[in-house]
Amino acid sequence: MVVKSASAVVSASASIDQKIMELGDWRGEMLARVREIIHQADPEIVEEWKWAKAKSPGTPVWSHGGMVCTGETYKTAVKLTFAKGAALPDPKGLFNSSLEGNVRRAIDIHEGDTIDAAALKDLIRAAAALNLEGKNKPK
Repeated sequence: MVVKSASAVVSASASIDQKIMELGDWRGEMLARVREIIHQADPEIVEEWKWAKAKSPGTPVWSHGGMVCTGETYKTAVKLTFAKGAALPDPKGLFNSSLEGNVRRAIDIHEGDTIDAAALKDLIRAAAALNLEGKNKPK
């Protein structure tokens, strides 16, 4: 198990807080809402900030035993991309983007959309369980 330093976690959480504030519109509100749902679904989830470059400020990432999902923001959508989404059950049909891929699946949320919090929590829990299952397999 990899333990992240407290400063790295605080830094990632602070970066996500800053991103939400900078957006200042429905996208910030939605990112804050899905973040809250993610933490309700899995209190052990770790917030990370990845892929920051000169032309890209970076992306919020939530992990538990590996990457669970990212939270990208675009002009017209907040996109939750699940790293192993193709392997997850989605009985409520939340996945509506990146459906052609063999590994990832995404949920595009547009202004005015509502989130099925219970279904999203189920996806978060299933993604974390899938990550942990892979870590516990004998080699």
